[in-house]
Amino acid sequence: MGANAQTAVPAFVAGEVLTAAEMTQVNTGIPVFATTVTRDAAFGGAGEKVLAEGQFAYIEATNTTQYYDGAAWQSVGVSPGLVLITNQTIGSAVGSVTVTGAFSTTYDNYKIVVTGGVGSTNQVVKLTLGSTATGYYAGVYYQDYGVASIGGIAQSNQSSFLYAGAMTTNTIDMNCEIRAPFLAKQTVISGTSAFTTTSNTVYGYNGYLNDTTSYTAFTLTPNSGTMTGGTISVYGYAKA
Repeated sequence: MGANAQTAVPAFVAGEVLTAAEMTQVNTGIPVFATTVTRDAAFGGAGEKVLAEGQFAYIEATNTTQYYDGAAWQSVGVSPGLVLITNQTIGSAVGSVTVTGAFSTTYDNYKIVVTGGVGSTNQVVKLTLGSTATGYYAGVYYQDYGVASIGGIAQSNQSSFLYAGAMTTNTIDMNCEIRAPFLAKQTVISGTSAFTTTSNTVYGYNGYLNDTTSYTAFTLTPNSGTMTGGTISVYGYAKA
């Protein structure tokens, strides 16, 4: 966290003697938080302010100033559109990578893009929401330009979205839309991925997770092999 970052927004009581640290915190103006997760945890607890319309916050992770409109956090000066939530670098020869704090009440719908990096082999990359390992349904279609074939795959009650991404020894690729992962509704996914190999296979998919759990995190896992490098970018669709 930065020098001004805090983890609580205190509510003082009449007659309370304030410390120098407390006065310094008050004098920073708009409260500063490392992420939206620490922002959300800073309101409503013992000795903390209750979150109310008109509250401001600065988020270090995205360098944005936000305000609470009484229903959700909104970014100052940002018109409805894509807002970067987080960039996460994939490690070296990892069998999976989890992005935490990706989804929150601030946005209903999200875009996940993975670029760069390499796989240890040519393989699809699975997407799992939270720790849920059942109830994933999807219709997958593919076109193989190498042999000019077109086909489809039915994914019924699986342990993840199996064809969410793809990796080769050249790159890792994913471009998907996630609808309502944080809401207590079925989560819907759609997107594309491509094998940039001699077969040049392109996948497209639409599916849903058949539960009503609220999710804040997701995990990407190769069906086999490991991933090295590349960046996972998560964007939220700003509410109008």
